[in-house]
Amino acid sequence: MQDLIEAIVHKYKSLCPTTPLPEFQVFFNDQASNDFNSLFNALPAERQYFVVGVPGSFHNQLFPESSLHFVYTCYALQWLSTLPEELSDKNSPICNKGRVHYTNAPHEVLNAYSTQFATDVENFLNARAKELVPGGMMVMILSGIPTGMPYSKIPSGILFDFISSILMNMATEGLIKEDEVDSFNIPFYAASPEEMTGLVERNGYFSIERMELTNPATWLGSGPIDIQAWVMHVRAAMEGIFTEHFSRSEIIDQMFKQMTEKLSDCSEDLKSRSQEKVQLFVVLKRK
Repeated sequence: MQDLIEAIVHKYKSLCPTTPLPEFQVFFNDQASNDFNSLFNALPAERQYFVVGVPGSFHNQLFPESSLHFVYTCYALQWLSTLPEELSDKNSPICNKGRVHYTNAPHEVLNAYSTQFATDVENFLNARAKELVPGGMMVMILSGIPTGMPYSKIPSGILFDFISSILMNMATEGLIKEDEVDSFNIPFYAASPEEMTGLVERNGYFSIERMELTNPATWLGSGPIDIQAWVMHVRAAMEGIFTEHFSRSEIIDQMFKQMTEKLSDCSEDLKSRSQEKVQLFVVLKRK
């Protein structure tokens, strides 16, 4: 937020050098279960903006109509609001048996994910269209993928495949039930620029100012991947999903331990794939 406010202030001063700066109010949004007190305590004391916490799903309207000038969302929209029930229905032709994601799954599974993603994006854009003033801007950063590239070819796809095999091995060993694996799917979807362009154009409320894939791992440099740090990052993002489904903490600990070992064994392959442009950067303007 500090970087965004500084950029806005710089632009404002260049356009209106003799006009006093406006005041800024930032609304932080997350699910109601988020610990907003920790967020507030972590904010810099000398910030240039007032702060409000707004709990609730961003797939719904959160603010009064025409009350926002700028919206920023980072690595949130790729999480689906829900999963199609057919994925865990043994009697359904799109039951995702033995897998936890659409990575290496039949096209029917991928289509179920993409259909849900399209619904979520439509709801998200409709809500933001009500809240933004005409000419208001929105920046979205989320997971993406080049058109036509199999998800199994990028690091997160390799990770999801490993999770599937680890959980199935646990089921074979009797640590968990196979039905628990078959009924578990990670609600994570990566869209291509062409797919996102189609969704925005179909919605009709926004013009696309910029749409491109970027490399999310430029910070890696030329050195080896720190597998342990990566797994910690994954655990921070996903542990709640696993705990809610499998309940037992020892199962989760064992899964992440095995994940670290498997990823370490293929670290060179992961490094070679880490420069893929799989981060979707989108800038929209409210019509």
